[in-house]
Amino acid sequence: MNPYLAPGLVVVVLLTVAIGAYGLRFARTTSDFLVASRSVSPSWNAAAISGEYLSAASFLGVAGLILCYGVDMLWYPVGFAAGYLALLLFVAAPLRRSGAFTLPDFCQVRLRSAPLRRLATAFVLFIGCLYLLPQLQGAGLTFSTVTGGSYVWGALLVGVVVTANVAFGGMRAITFVQAFQYWLKLTALAVPMIFLILQWQADGRPAATPRAGAVFPAATTVVIEQDAVLDGGRAVEAGETLHFAAGDPVPQVSTVDARFGPEWLLPGGELGLFATYSLILATFLGTMGLPHVLVRFYTNPDGASARRTTLVVLAMVGVFYLLPTLYGVLGRIYTPQLLMTGRTDAVVLLLPEAALGGGHLGRLLGALVTAGALAAFLSTSSGLLTSVAGVIFTDVLRSGRSGSIRDFRLATVLAAVVPTGLALYVSDMDVSQVVGLAFAVAASSFCPLLVLGIWWRGLTDAGAIAGLIAGGGAAIASVLVTVFGPPLTGAAAELVEQPAAWTVPLAFVVMVGGSLLTGRRVPADVGATMLRLHAPESLRT
Repeated sequence: MNPYLAPGLVVVVLLTVAIGAYGLRFARTTSDFLVASRSVSPSWNAAAISGEYLSAASFLGVAGLILCYGVDMLWYPVGFAAGYLALLLFVAAPLRRSGAFTLPDFCQVRLRSAPLRRLATAFVLFIGCLYLLPQLQGAGLTFSTVTGGSYVWGALLVGVVVTANVAFGGMRAITFVQAFQYWLKLTALAVPMIFLILQWQADGRPAATPRAGAVFPAATTVVIEQDAVLDGGRAVEAGETLHFAAGDPVPQVSTVDARFGPEWLLPGGELGLFATYSLILATFLGTMGLPHVLVRFYTNPDGASARRTTLVVLAMVGVFYLLPTLYGVLGRIYTPQLLMTGRTDAVVLLLPEAALGGGHLGRLLGALVTAGALAAFLSTSSGLLTSVAGVIFTDVLRSGRSGSIRDFRLATVLAAVVPTGLALYVSDMDVSQVVGLAFAVAASSFCPLLVLGIWWRGLTDAGAIAGLIAGGGAAIASVLVTVFGPPLTGAAAELVEQPAAWTVPLAFVVMVGGSLLTGRRVPADVGATMLRLHAPESLRT
């Protein structure tokens, strides 16, 4: 075991708690806990948003997808980053000017509808739990991969630390924590990558997909995860240990879905055209519907600050996403055994020692990457938990904005119980796939609601409710079938596993059609509300 791992993980946890405790000094009111009293500067807020947005799917999942499937998976980082462009253009400033604390608050401000507010609350809770689950799962995977310990302890560690930080410091405290964790994550990937590229150069720049096929760069031992057949026709059993010498070809395993040879470099293999467009829509439009992202824009002082924040986030997130892609490419060369076990999400954690050896340098960099992975789970989980707790505080416990800090802490514990409990029993999900489904639900529900609510006077509460149920409900059904249902094949698999291409248009069409049919329900003060959303704050004084 790497002797630097435990100290590195302990340092990250202690720093997280210490920074959270520092932020607690400034958290005095309910507004501090919910929206940091709307006083966070654009630079701080951009770092905090980037810190919470770059989740387990970004830190581990993107590299694993690139390793396994190749260039088709580049749409994930492209869409994750480009989503902030849509947020900048259509949502950021008007949402901040609305004066809302949460997404259900915005529904109340814009459409004056209690049923719509309750429905929005349900969607926030579902999206938050769905997105929080893979963060805790990734923590368990990291803990078991790098320490050999129990998956359960890793998930519990992150769950407990995040719950404590949010409960005692709220939005004010986690702003400092998430800003710190963005820079830690960027450093944890960038510094090892410098040494990895130098090692790749020293090794003669080996190809990621050699014509003769992938080979093991060093003597490797692989433990088979489940009964399978190797490409040579040999049957292997779960738990069987295989030994390979340096230069041996990497066999394909029947139970692991991966691409090899030139196909890895060509688009259109793993994702069909429909699935590709669905993925683009989900990631590009889903960002503006994620509750934990949107809640951070409520913390800016005004609409102009919200726009500046989004612009900085675009740059910070774009720089970060260059790195997981490189880890996935180099993983084809130095960790090909992951293509046999299917644990490709672990490539970022294992690559430094695999490429640089088990000496002090490889172990130190491996510990740094692991510390960055822990920061990814902590920062994203903090943002998700804060947004879900805020909605439970204002709408489930019905404390309103005048409730006590004690009520907020109770809401935080309630928000953490369900996803933490589920994470203890679900350890084999594809992290990026589940996050992609969360994006699809967000794109099919809150994206149409926000875009139409901000830019179209004719939206009614009845139309919004119908659109949320039609588009968002269809996306949720697809999530449940994908996660819990039987394996699907052919067109049905594409429609269900990547639903955004049909659920997003469905939501828009139903919202518009329902609003046109119920035009008399347009709020009487819609003109004043739209002026409030779009007029710069300087014109109000």
